[in-house]
Amino acid sequence: MSSYKSAYPNEQVIGFIIPIMVLLFLGVVYIMSLRTGYGFVSFILIGVGSFTMIYWVFVLKKMTKDEQSKYVAREVESKNWVYDLIKGDQETVFVADVPGPEDKITVRLVDGILYLRGSGNFSREVTIDASSEMQIQDFKYRNGVLTLRIKKL
Repeated sequence: MSSYKSAYPNEQVIGFIIPIMVLLFLGVVYIMSLRTGYGFVSFILIGVGSFTMIYWVFVLKKMTKDEQSKYVAREVESKNWVYDLIKGDQETVFVADVPGPEDKITVRLVDGILYLRGSGNFSREVTIDASSEMQIQDFKYRNGVLTLRIKKL
């Protein structure tokens, strides 16, 4: 079963206004051509008027069309990224979705900041704990989910 997407209100208004504008414009051009005496000048005037009207119809349609961006900014992508950080007394567990095969994923823990890299320009920094020395104890990656066990020293 097919679905029907209704036109936006702007497109509906333009759908009524453009034919009326075209008819009015052609009427004015016709009246002006009658005054020139049906000569070569009237033929040129009608041609120029028609091309001008076609141009402005395209401009009006382009102005009223609401298009969404096909590309997502990197900042927006990073805001939507979610991870779990479970802190205990001696251990912290980090769980997150990271794209890529296991051999493309790199993880570093420096001064309490976890640096993650995956495939497709995926790169994130997560602050774990800045107050103590830590070491990554266990690294698991299965079905796109990265699980790290981080021990406090």
